[in-house]
Amino acid sequence: MKRRVVATLMSAAMVATLLAGCGSGSTSTSASKSESSSSSAASTSSSAAASTSSSSTEAVASTSGSETAASTSSSSAAESTDDATKQFDGLKANEAYNFPMLVKSFQSTYWDAAQQGMKKAADELGVTYDCQGPNSESDIADQVNMLNSAISSKPVGIGLAACDTTSVLDALKTCASDGIPVVAFDTGVADAPDGSIVCTVATDNGQAGSVAADNMYDAIKDEIKNADGQVRIGEVNQDATALNIQQRGLGFINEMIKLIQADGKTVSVEGNEFYVNNAEGADTGDTDVVIEVAVPAQTTVELCSTEAQTILSKEDTIAIFGSNQTAAEGVLAADANLSVLGSDVSNGDVIGVGFDAGSTIKAAVQSGQLYGAVTQSPLMMGYYAIYALTAAANGQELQDVPTAGYWYNADNIDDPEIAPNLYD
Repeated sequence: MKRRVVATLMSAAMVATLLAGCGSGSTSTSASKSESSSSSAASTSSSAAASTSSSSTEAVASTSGSETAASTSSSSAAESTDDATKQFDGLKANEAYNFPMLVKSFQSTYWDAAQQGMKKAADELGVTYDCQGPNSESDIADQVNMLNSAISSKPVGIGLAACDTTSVLDALKTCASDGIPVVAFDTGVADAPDGSIVCTVATDNGQAGSVAADNMYDAIKDEIKNADGQVRIGEVNQDATALNIQQRGLGFINEMIKLIQADGKTVSVEGNEFYVNNAEGADTGDTDVVIEVAVPAQTTVELCSTEAQTILSKEDTIAIFGSNQTAAEGVLAADANLSVLGSDVSNGDVIGVGFDAGSTIKAAVQSGQLYGAVTQSPLMMGYYAIYALTAAANGQELQDVPTAGYWYNADNIDDPEIAPNLYD
């Protein structure tokens, strides 16, 4: 069975430097509060320089039964990311720039980690930033208002993690016409107006979703093979509007369809209309496996828990995937009432796989309540977003920057290439 995992080639020296520099970063829990990088040196030392050479490279690697294939794939991915980060080698800010940075919310520690990366980069480059975000990722209109306010201040660049990619299109048109470069981070904007987004710093979410599917399938393939009747795999996505969640959710679904069909079984997709309509190659009718996709009305742990509980309560459910921190914590909250998650599907356990990190998810992985999870590197996304904005403000043309995700479980959670990405 071919099994893909995500690995990092980031050097230990770079990780240690980043974490040391991030320790003093402050965190806001108020959506309306604007947060600036706190180092006075960051606003005065425009001559500060940093090299983000191949020592800080992240890559998506593949592993299978062939070590040669794994090595080739890893090398290819590393070269791609090397090319992207070399554009920042020796970068210096021409002025003491200040950038509005719009995150999706402050309800998740994911965004705390992103801010730590922003602070590290700002300190290195001699720039500052103001971090803003709505109370919840469902508060789309609030974020759009924040974006429009940022545009009206005529900044030299804006960082944007869009809650809803279609809702920011008009604002991005204004950015393009006013010559304000936008760096999208965490979430790309597929239909962005020409000239608005100059760089996207984001995880390959389709690949990251497929990594979750690959690792989950290893745990449930025998159960599917030997099942007397239909079995069910759940997926909880916090929304069907943000591009990163769409790509990740479909990455999981499409990979799971391929794996199940490759073993001679049929599989259909039901539930949320977006994911049903965009799934690739699914069967119809009475199938061996059903992938049920649930999306709550709002992006809260409580509502994700309600959706997860509905799926986990079904007798034919053998596995469930929570596709980001909010959704994964919702799955765990649902299990607090049901106690069905575990690591042995043959013993009746439901295999749970999460995404992102945070103390709740990490504890569940360590205890075996979750089979494992895939984490991104929000720290590096925030870090490279500031570098990209600085380069854009200098007038530099940019290419997109991919950042990696990482499969982790109880066996490798403390490994040096994994642990730095597991924020609390």
